[in-house]
Amino acid sequence: MPKTTLSFTIAEDPPKRLDKAIARDVPEEATLSRSRLAKLLAEGAVAVNGAVVMDQSARVAEGDRIEIAVEEAVETALRPEEIPLDVVHEDDDLIVVDKPVGMVVHPAPGAPTGTLVNALMAHCGGSLSGIGGERRPGIVHRIDKDTSGLLVVAKSDQAHQGLAKQFERHTVERRYLALVYGGPDAMDPRLRGVKGVGFEGSNILRIQTFLGRHKTDRQRQAVSFTEGRHAVTRTRVLELFGHPPQLALVECWLETGRTHQIRVHMAHAGHGLVGDQTYGGRRKLSQKALSEEVRAAVAAFPRQALHAAVLGFVHPVTGDRMRFEAPLPADMQDLLDRLR
Repeated sequence: MPKTTLSFTIAEDPPKRLDKAIARDVPEEATLSRSRLAKLLAEGAVAVNGAVVMDQSARVAEGDRIEIAVEEAVETALRPEEIPLDVVHEDDDLIVVDKPVGMVVHPAPGAPTGTLVNALMAHCGGSLSGIGGERRPGIVHRIDKDTSGLLVVAKSDQAHQGLAKQFERHTVERRYLALVYGGPDAMDPRLRGVKGVGFEGSNILRIQTFLGRHKTDRQRQAVSFTEGRHAVTRTRVLELFGHPPQLALVECWLETGRTHQIRVHMAHAGHGLVGDQTYGGRRKLSQKALSEEVRAAVAAFPRQALHAAVLGFVHPVTGDRMRFEAPLPADMQDLLDRLR
């Protein structure tokens, strides 16, 4: 693969470690993330004063000359497909879409076509991000196939880099609407005994654990308190259904963004999502609290009842604060109408 050499000089008062120094001083227009720089270091693509250095903790000094061999972006093997998109916002640098239920974000085994990336390649034409050595739309975050809602995608390399930093720093606002079993309540004595679960002011449920791959089922995530990636979810009840509460419409917002985070955390707290075949399970609903018709509709709901309703971030090029909202999809709205 063709490579270009990026050259720059370490500025005054540098961090002691090479990886931190080059992350600080690499030109912004290069749009190289910390993780990408770390990979380039490990591959022997970084030279200091003409000598290749692979030790991330190597010392550097002001005035050291850095050269990084970076692969040029190449055409991806993925192909554009004319798939309709619900575009919420678009400019020269990014696009915000409302992803429908059933659409996979990026091609993978079992879903090689018909994905959001295929649709974006057709919609965006030649305006594609080249981050990671592949000329394709800049996917900086994802939502599950059967979760609907808002996604931001980078069209330019500068936007990709800027958005990636915001997600890395957990400064992006992401709020989800979910229909869960039961009704999270600070007065519930059961919740006081669930490790990692607590309440903040205004009856906000806070769940803090580590999340990692399930030990026996690699397709699932699992809660841990000793290993994995730090994850924090906050939840507040918007509406309760049944007396005593059988179901609740809740708003969840993420301090971190891990795979299946809301689904795993709500199940851990004992309030799994309706329709979640992986984590939520099914619950017997009270015949006295809900009608037979409603109980049948809940039992038949075919997917996790989860929608990415709000997305907010700082535009990585203009610096403007942006915030978008997406209405509930028809299936969730219909179920809520039945419950009401």
